[in-house]
Amino acid sequence: MKAPRLSGVSLATKASMEETKLIELAVDGDLDAFNQLVFQYQEVAFNVAYRIMADENAAADATQEAVISMYRKLDTYRGGSFKSWFLRIVTNACYDELRRQRRKPTIPIEPETDEGELIESPEWLEDKSAGPEEIFGSSEIEKAIQHCLSGLENKFRVVITLVDVSGEDYETVARIIGTPIGTVKSRLARARLKMQQCLRGFGELLPDYLRHSSEEKDEKAS
Repeated sequence: MKAPRLSGVSLATKASMEETKLIELAVDGDLDAFNQLVFQYQEVAFNVAYRIMADENAAADATQEAVISMYRKLDTYRGGSFKSWFLRIVTNACYDELRRQRRKPTIPIEPETDEGELIESPEWLEDKSAGPEEIFGSSEIEKAIQHCLSGLENKFRVVITLVDVSGEDYETVARIIGTPIGTVKSRLARARLKMQQCLRGFGELLPDYLRHSSEEKDEKAS
């Protein structure tokens, strides 16, 4: 007796067809369809932006700009992974925001009062960032990871975010940031190494399997 044939399409294929339909409707000006696309990808977009920007407000701004840009560029979408296409827009929005931040005027080395007098021991000299004690006192490994991510150069932070956080493959990331796959692999390897080195300082926060691995590496190096 032959097994009955299954009718219909897989859930993944169905979801892809529904997404394609949403895109078509959105391109034609259907705001409800566009909003559904935004709802579907806004969380992953914000997570990527937050990892890159290391600041919730800046990440929210970059995500909002990416959504606006996505709406304007919908008619340029030519198929393939819509998520990857959108993440490229998100990444570019983050780069734009980082460039905008660098153009902000810096505070003078010796600020003055309204009367033109130099301020002695100015408050702005204080380092208000979280110190090691505060970070170690936190029970959240998330803060340690973000702390180490923030210490990476932008080009490394973007690659490790897209691969290890968003789960994109090398080829997709290469398209998103406009570099050869070899460059993606090289940057990812260096980013992971820098993250491992940084996270060793947070051993007490790491899960047992990571802490033991780190301790073994230190023993071999000594």
